[in-house]
Amino acid sequence: MMLKALVSVRSLIILAAFAAGFQLQTDPRSAAELRHRPVLQPTEAAPQAGTYTVKSSEGKLCIKATMGAEYIITEKQRSWYFNLDPSRVTATGHCDDRAALLSLTLPDDGAGLQLSFRKETSCFYVTKLTAHLSPLPVCQTCPNQTYSGLLDHQRLFTTKKGQSFTCQSENELSLSPQLKVKLVPLQMQAFSLPDGQFGKEFECWADFNKQVIPVIVGATVMGLALIAVLTFLFIRDRHRSGYDRI
Repeated sequence: MMLKALVSVRSLIILAAFAAGFQLQTDPRSAAELRHRPVLQPTEAAPQAGTYTVKSSEGKLCIKATMGAEYIITEKQRSWYFNLDPSRVTATGHCDDRAALLSLTLPDDGAGLQLSFRKETSCFYVTKLTAHLSPLPVCQTCPNQTYSGLLDHQRLFTTKKGQSFTCQSENELSLSPQLKVKLVPLQMQAFSLPDGQFGKEFECWADFNKQVIPVIVGATVMGLALIAVLTFLFIRDRHRSGYDRI
């Protein structure tokens, strides 16, 4: 009886091990998916910039973008962050006469960012921006969730034809109550790229203000100082004139 019991226990152990091994073999993607899925971070860090390009059906470069992308997730009044790693991004897209698309994706579609461009007679701009992120849960009891959002019917980053939009300041775009995307730094050009290079830079308003405001403040301070000096000299001369008459 005891021998039969030992044989039964041994058989159950072997069967359990075989079943576990069979399950691992029949679900080989589970470990890979966990490895590829984005991991949210509790603190913010500057994203690494990557250069992404799209060619037209004729083989000519029609979109070029150099940028860093950061996803900001708001969950239960707390912010989490994920930076797009350029080395893991696949860039695809297409171009025609008046519309173009740049699509950036991570393996297993863990994250995506799409920019839709529109061309008018003398300028181009981003008319639609969509993004999604499917990160690992931030805790063991937290559910799996995909965060997504979009901006549509926009005129983002409007730039003259043949020029490139450039911005070193942060461009934070709110796509949904839970998802924001920050693009920094940013340089992009669509439709017309002679020799595949960026054209003349069109500076964003935030960068322009950073350069102009210190100049204005400095000029104002110098102007006030000059007024103070002239006022002092004028008052001193008035006093001297009064003494001379006496």
